Amino acid sequence: MTSPDGSGILFLAILTKGRMARKRYSVQQELAPKNNNYMKNTLSIFFIAFLFVGCQQKIKTADISKINGYWEIEKVVFDAGKDKDYGMNESYDFFKISDNKGIRKKVMPQLDGTFLVNDVYENVAVRFADDKVFLDYSTSYMKWSEELIALSEEELVLLNKDKMEYHYKKATPINLLGDGKKAE
Repeated sequence: MTSPDGSGILFLAILTKGRMARKRYSVQQELAPKNNNYMKNTLSIFFIAFLFVGCQQKIKTADISKINGYWEIEKVVFDAGKDKDYGMNESYDFFKISDNKGIRKKVMPQLDGTFLVNDVYENVAVRFADDKVFLDYSTSYMKWSEELIALSEEELVLLNKDKMEYHYKKATPINLLGDGKKAE
């Protein structure tokens, strides 16, 4: 099917390229509505993300007193988005903060509703900077900070320097003995 001068091959190549071009064109036309939907979905996601960031809880000085008390860790959210859920915890974090200074210590709930404690604690200072709130911890061995992301009567979320979010729920004493005594 080739001519001696090679024009048949050229004609066939041009014809083949023309068909490819038409196919490419028609494929692009078929994808155009999908790309339009893709853009709409992308814009919608950005809009929702903007609303979420814009509506983030603003923690005020008056809210800091909500930290006081016993907190049980519920889950840790890692930087990669993975979660580690905690079931029953052997220890709680106890916070006592007044005038933006205080302590945090680990306590162990007992079956009678009391807590087993020791003398080990961390000093805590609350710091407000750039519309954010930080808890600055210190012991005789080290210092570190965590950002206070969310705080309510029932929820506490802290973010450490490794971008791990610690989600706490307000803890209550355990009383499985059923002795009728109210735990404090």
